[in-house]
Amino acid sequence: MNTGSNKPGEAVMGAHGATLDKSQDERDERDEARGLGSRAPEFIKARRVLHLSWQVGVFVVGLAVVAAGAAMLVLPGPGWVVIFGGMAIWATEFVWAQLVLRWTKRKVTEAAQRALDPRVRRRNLILTSIGVVIAVAVAGVYLWKFGLQMPWKIKDQ
Repeated sequence: MNTGSNKPGEAVMGAHGATLDKSQDERDERDEARGLGSRAPEFIKARRVLHLSWQVGVFVVGLAVVAAGAAMLVLPGPGWVVIFGGMAIWATEFVWAQLVLRWTKRKVTEAAQRALDPRVRRRNLILTSIGVVIAVAVAGVYLWKFGLQMPWKIKDQ
């Protein structure tokens, strides 16, 4: 799959005009040739009940991984990475998950290319610097006005 375009054969242009290496293009073409659909072994696909059981198993395992990733969004852990791992598990069997992963991969690649643009990096650096200056100024005014006071009284204990 070519992440820069939906059309096979087009090269992805990097931030500085560089194209992807040849091996990446060959991998993308292999992914396109493989197409969408189930990645289950042929002997499983040949038997309807076995294939349905396989799909239910893949769905349950993918659901457990996605649920664990969702929990990690509020708990410690790499939540989004685990969620996309669960989506990848679903993508081994379900076309809709394959399409979602292709779209996500394309958008992430585009965002990474935009982030590498020197003008965007300069803008982000300037905005971050302004934010830090404002935060330091607010903290300085607060400390000048109220001083540094602890929320508890140590002398009373």
